[in-house]
Amino acid sequence: MPRILVTNDDGVYAVGLRAAFEAVSELGAVSVVAPAQQMSGVGRSISIFEPLRVSHTKLDGFEAYAVGGTPTDSVIIAIFSIMKTMPDLVVSGFNVGENISTDTVTTSGTIGAALEAASYGVPAIAVSIQVLDEGEKFDDLRNYHYDFDEGIKILRRIASRVLEYGLPDGVDLLNVNLPRHATVETPIEITRLSRKIFQTGVEERHDPRGRPYYWINGDLIVDDEAGTDINAVFNSEHVSVTPLCLDATAQIKIEEIKKYVE
Repeated sequence: MPRILVTNDDGVYAVGLRAAFEAVSELGAVSVVAPAQQMSGVGRSISIFEPLRVSHTKLDGFEAYAVGGTPTDSVIIAIFSIMKTMPDLVVSGFNVGENISTDTVTTSGTIGAALEAASYGVPAIAVSIQVLDEGEKFDDLRNYHYDFDEGIKILRRIASRVLEYGLPDGVDLLNVNLPRHATVETPIEITRLSRKIFQTGVEERHDPRGRPYYWINGDLIVDDEAGTDINAVFNSEHVSVTPLCLDATAQIKIEEIKKYVE
C-alpha cells in the first residue's frame, strides 16, 4: 500500500490541508505532518539552532502531527521520526495563494516542503489555489471559505498517476496551480516558470518616535507570454502544472563560462 505524506505551509489547522488529505486518503496510507502555525514565505528554511516540539492532534476525522517549525522541518520529522520510512509520495498544500514564477520557487514554504521530499528521491506535488484578493493569504485559514471539491478531484487524479508511473527522469516535483474557479473540465496546461510575479517595492513608514521602519510589498505581474505559469493561471484560467527539478545548474555550454575564470 503506498505511503503518502501530506504537509503544507499554512499550518496544520488550515482548511487546505484537510482538502489535500481528502484528495489522497483513498490512494494509500496517509500521514499528515505540518507546521503548528502559519509558515508561508519561509522557503526551504530549516531549524538548526533550536529543538522542535511535535504534538498529536485530530482534525475532522483524521490524525495529524503539528510541528513547531517550518514546512521543511515537518517533512524531516515526518520521514525520520514519525513514519520512519521514505514515503512513496509527498503532497504539499493546498496552499491558499498561487505559487507561480521563479519568485515563489525559492520563497514558498509549500514548494520548500516538496523540494525537501524530492531531495530524498521522493516524488512530490506542490498544489496551490489562486486568490483574487492577496489579503486572503493572511486570513484565518482554519475557516477559509473555498469550494475545494473540484481541486480535490484534480489533485487525486494527478497524485494517482504519479503513484502509478512515478515522475519522468529529470523531474523531481510537480508544481500545480489552480485558477480560482477551476473545475474538472478546466484545461490543464504544462508550463514553465515565469521570471517574476511580484514587482517588488519597499514602503518606508515612521513609528511614533520618528524612527523609520519598512514594509516589503509589490504589485502582482499578471501577464506573461504563452507557455508560462502566469499566462496559464491569470490569462487563460487554466490549471498550470510546472515540472521542477532540484538541479539548478544553468543549461549552457561550459565553454561560455571559461572566460570568467581563465
